[in-house]
Amino acid sequence: MTGPKDEPGSSRAGVAPADPHTPAITDTGSVPPVAALLVGSGRPDDAPAPGRLRAVRRPGGKRGDVDQEPTSRRWSRVGAALAAGLALTASFPPMGLWFLAPVAVGALTLAVRGARLLRSYLLGFLFGLAFLGPLLTWSKVAGIDGWLILSVTQGLVLALVAPATTLVQRLRTWPVWVACVWVLAEAVRGRVPFGGFPWGRVAFSQGDSPFTPVAALGGAPLVTAVVALAGALLATSALSAWSALRARDAHTRDAHVRGAHTRAGMLRAGALAAGVLFVTLVGLAVPLPTGAQEGSVVVAAVQGNVPRTGLNALGQRRAVLKNHVAETERLAAEAAAGRVPQPDLVLWPENSSDLDPFTDDEAAALLTRAARAVRQPILVGAVLRGPGKGHVRNAALVWNPDGTFGPMYVKRHPVPFAEYLPFRSTLESLVHRFADDMPNDFLPGRAPGVLPLRGVTLADVICFEVAYDNLVRDAVDGGGRLIVVQTNNATFGRTGETWQQLAMSRLRAVEHGRSTVVVATSGISALILPDGRVVGESQWYTPDALVASLPLRSSRTVADRVGAVPELVLAAFAVAALVIAIRPPRKRVAGAAAQGGPGQDGSGRHGKGRHPEGPPSEPEGPPSEEASDGEDARSGVHADL
Repeated sequence: MTGPKDEPGSSRAGVAPADPHTPAITDTGSVPPVAALLVGSGRPDDAPAPGRLRAVRRPGGKRGDVDQEPTSRRWSRVGAALAAGLALTASFPPMGLWFLAPVAVGALTLAVRGARLLRSYLLGFLFGLAFLGPLLTWSKVAGIDGWLILSVTQGLVLALVAPATTLVQRLRTWPVWVACVWVLAEAVRGRVPFGGFPWGRVAFSQGDSPFTPVAALGGAPLVTAVVALAGALLATSALSAWSALRARDAHTRDAHVRGAHTRAGMLRAGALAAGVLFVTLVGLAVPLPTGAQEGSVVVAAVQGNVPRTGLNALGQRRAVLKNHVAETERLAAEAAAGRVPQPDLVLWPENSSDLDPFTDDEAAALLTRAARAVRQPILVGAVLRGPGKGHVRNAALVWNPDGTFGPMYVKRHPVPFAEYLPFRSTLESLVHRFADDMPNDFLPGRAPGVLPLRGVTLADVICFEVAYDNLVRDAVDGGGRLIVVQTNNATFGRTGETWQQLAMSRLRAVEHGRSTVVVATSGISALILPDGRVVGESQWYTPDALVASLPLRSSRTVADRVGAVPELVLAAFAVAALVIAIRPPRKRVAGAAAQGGPGQDGSGRHGKGRHPEGPPSEPEGPPSEEASDGEDARSGVHADL
């Protein structure tokens, strides 16, 4: 026995569309109450109601005969993933097209939507290669093989964001969960392997953008989340617009209904686009005070320059040290003549003295000469020998005009395969050049970079350490009033590495509300205000001394107060969403078949002989490639969560 005939233009859950060219859709039940917290009751733009199960059959096909994704669509996915990776690269310095970061996230989101999880991971890997390959070209200084290994290994880790994005798109308000997934992926990549490699985090493309002020609320993780949310909303808007256009061309007898669906879809797309704009600009409402709370300090960042670039940039170690001494003496003469203010703090970069002043008398004498000339202690970046054979330390130490030294900080996070060699004995036997290129291992320090200098407490990090949230946070929490980033970029030549590190430093200034100094051997050195503005900047491969008065602040930003909490919470949300999204669908299939539904018998089929007319609530596209992931082999039904 059949139910009453539907009126033209009506639609009802569980009723297949009249158009014979549209796949038949059969609702077979709803989700369990727990999953309903995340799974919505409305349709996505190209799928049946989330949280319900559907059988997708070819017209006239047998039950279980599921459509496969067309080859053209698969290649479209590949093209979108590659384009997304290149767009994300372009959002980073030196191009600095920051607005392409959310576009890249949105493009990847669409590329992996509804894909099989293995294929989604492969698409994510292509995305990672297209992104990290160009971004990390500066690493070719260690050899083409080093660049390729770094890009591939990091791409394999970053690729995990793709299947995670595929999964969470099954859930209600999925743009929020996509944002959380990006935070989780970056948290993993920033910690494993060998302590992680956080270079290329989405947040680090936003050193100077409307998203930047968000760092003062939740640090780099929250910036990544907001950028990814904007990208996911952009993808949702595109899906809604596409769905509306398909509704306009849908085969239906009622043009009025067709037009209503088109207008509603375009309105929804417009509202989502407005949401993208709001998320992008909301950071501009975050106050970024720059006023001095503990007075101001005149800082001099000395860039002595190096004889050459590349791996041998510091090969003439004594020449590099003498260059910094000479530039400091020139600074002292300028200050004595009144052409620049007398500096309160004099800062030298990483590797400004690769000669250990504790074992090399000439190096110690040169440091003393420079400090006496400028009449101030100097923060020196030095390489110290030991303890033990084959060990060295990358240190920042205060050298006084009387030839004594003061507080010292040892780099806590040496870079694997650059400053130390994991599995040394094995790798040296496989790659013989390691023994010559890296004869020593840098030992890590234990204490945060909190250094008192001339009454000012510095929060010091060395080179790549600026990319690690906890290392900068620990130094600021320890009382740092001025962030100092000592770096040696000479090794990487005229590449984007320098600009990318400067963008990170600008973000850190905003995150912690602290003036920040980047002091490099060969550039780019910079003086940065607490709101991220650069007030002094050097050129590449020129001796220079940047001098400016910078405000000292002691108040803590919201990001300082919450610490790692935003990252932990967002990552936990991502894990919860993934757990719900990957729940096996078979129990739900069985439960739905037993319960039946309106217009269905207990088997989940429509009433015998009935195929009611009426337009679909939204036109259906080709069935999702994900059919085989959640498919019940016996019934041809798959989950669409």
